[in-house]
Order: sequence, then C-alpha cells, then structure tokens
Amino acid sequence: MTIQTIKGTFLVKNDRGLHTRPSTEIVRLATTFKSDIRLRYQKIDVNAKSLLGVLMLAAVRGAKVKIIAQGKDAIEAVNALQALANCNFNIDY
Repeated sequence: MTIQTIKGTFLVKNDRGLHTRPSTEIVRLATTFKSDIRLRYQKIDVNAKSLLGVLMLAAVRGAKVKIIAQGKDAIEAVNALQALANCNFNIDY
C-alpha cells in the first residue's frame, strides 16, 4: 500500500491572521487525523498538530498557506482544513 501525499492551500481571510484562536482551531482539527499534516508559509514548514508550530508561521491576512498531508486520510485532512479556513476558523469577529 502506497502512502498518499495530498497538497492544497488556504487563504487567511481574518484581519489578525493566524493568531492564537485560529491556530488552536487548526491544531484541534489536525489532531483528529492520522496523517502527517504540514503547513508551509514563506519557506517555514511546520507540523499542523503543533500549536507553537502553527503560531511560528506568523501568517497575516491574505497569506496563502500550503497544506501537505501524507497518510491514509490525507484527502480528508486537506479538505477539512480548507473548509475550516473558508469559515474563518470558526471564529466570529
């Protein structure tokens, strides 16, 4: 069985970028998947299951963040993270 690598992107739409609350939502969602999920922004590559890692991206409004998921549920993980970003990380501003 081959390990699947799926890539995708999402756009940070909220005014304050990926601060603590949206980063927490990303980590909370990412940890529900078995796949290895990485996020990449401006040559910084981090584990999506690490709050400190996601915060280190310092992604601002308008940032295009790349998702790289590897594993059995990689497609679902990428789709779920894109959906989360599309609804502003479940945060009402």
